Amino acid sequence: MIGFRNAGKDRDASRVRRLACAAVTVPLAAGALLAGGPGTAVASPGTGPTAVVSMGDSYISGEGGRWQGNSLTNTGNRNGTDRGWVSGSTYDPAKVYGATAGGCHRSDSAEVRSAGAIADVAVNLACSGAVSQNVFRASNGGVSYKGEAPQADQLAAVAAGNNVKVIALSIGGNDLGFADIIKDCALDFVIWNSYCYDDQQYGVDQKIDAVMADVGKAVDEIRAVMRAAGYADSSYRIVLQSYPSPIPRGAENRYTQSDWSRLNTGGCPFWNRDSDWARDSLVPQIANRIKGVAAAKGVQFLDLRDMLQGREVCAKSSKLVSATVPASAKTSEWARWIDNNESQGLVQESMHPNYYGQLAAGRCLALAVAQPAGSASSCKNTAGGDHTGMFLTPAS
Repeated sequence: MIGFRNAGKDRDASRVRRLACAAVTVPLAAGALLAGGPGTAVASPGTGPTAVVSMGDSYISGEGGRWQGNSLTNTGNRNGTDRGWVSGSTYDPAKVYGATAGGCHRSDSAEVRSAGAIADVAVNLACSGAVSQNVFRASNGGVSYKGEAPQADQLAAVAAGNNVKVIALSIGGNDLGFADIIKDCALDFVIWNSYCYDDQQYGVDQKIDAVMADVGKAVDEIRAVMRAAGYADSSYRIVLQSYPSPIPRGAENRYTQSDWSRLNTGGCPFWNRDSDWARDSLVPQIANRIKGVAAAKGVQFLDLRDMLQGREVCAKSSKLVSATVPASAKTSEWARWIDNNESQGLVQESMHPNYYGQLAAGRCLALAVAQPAGSASSCKNTAGGDHTGMFLTPAS
């Protein structure tokens, strides 16, 4: 193992540089007005078209929705995985992300778009790379992002023109520095003779209290906007959700860590020990803290820590798409790999739920909305099934 790490240090400098560039720019995504948009007539609470609104970062905006599984084929439609393919060697990400291609990446399959008929209108205010301050109102410390006003201020207009029933919120990951964690752990696999989990855990522990305070403030900001628009707290629900792990535990990875297959074939360049830490320590730690915020603020909690179980990048129970293995929600991965060669799409899509994963998240949201507004549930998938096999259990 040590020999592999040392050998990898000088094997391909350009590959290492590409991976470094790729990992460092992996942001969480968030979205904007995706489906329907605000109604044209001004509505008061209880009137106008009903609306479900998503706010926050990339795990709810739809980042990665361009891809139906992962394929090593770089030409044409990439064995059917690339929904942005036009013809020949022409690709148009706007087919999936619309006007937000290259920016907020609000995909056509984003959670609120995939949740089905839970409201008349689906409005996506989330944006890739957003942090908590991008959710707060400008009057209370909010910051514009990618040319857009803070999301709470955008919500005010949506609340005035629609009868908002559900607000789904995913936030905090970028505040904790997910992109840096991915970058450091990947580089520790490729070039350094060490693990990342210990240093990264220390960093998370130093930040997490302040981050969770900001997550709680984001909920408060949403409440303040809705109250100002005339909504009673009981007239709609806030669903605060956690994050899934895009990579499996070490023992569940189909590629050995003793060669370069995790990097060059699977797109999951992480050591077993770091993978176990991410899956069994980091993701649960964040989920448990977000659950605490939800309880303290009296909002619904949706735990997604197990949503991608067995469907992660490089998971043994999933497969790469190829000429002989077609793209399928039942066999393909549900998360986007790290494309270290930058040969398919943008790097910011890496390590996010893909098209299949977003359909699953939408189903989770629909199931959650059918539960009591103050409930706490964990959403899981059925092995070998598609997004229709998602189911809820009480959050632990």
